[in-house]
Amino acid sequence: VQLQASGGGLVQPGGSLRLSCAASGFILDYYTIGWFRQAPGKEREGVSCIRSSDGSTYYADSVKGRFTISRDNAKNTVYLQMNSLKPEDTAVYYCATDVFDRVLAGNPDYWGKGTLVTVSS
Repeated sequence: VQLQASGGGLVQPGGSLRLSCAASGFILDYYTIGWFRQAPGKEREGVSCIRSSDGSTYYADSVKGRFTISRDNAKNTVYLQMNSLKPEDTAVYYCATDVFDRVLAGNPDYWGKGTLVTVSS
């Protein structure tokens, strides 16, 4: 099981970025994928996840209405479209996978390397 997050970078407040999480070694459609982030000096927090069974999506209140998670099964990739970015969205973003309950609880077993998102003018 391997996950590779990409797409981070420097963006101005109000801007957009799209993160990608490419999966290898397993069929992504069979697993729940979650996005998490960790800002400097803060604990890791869950951002969003997409459930394997029915494609249901979940979002943290802090990103609801601004971020959208989606899945492309043909590419075995999950995306996180981030709009209206704020300085407080600055963090290292990670994608992770496991069964739904563990991802929703913030405790998945399989993690990819993170990608840094910096929102600053």
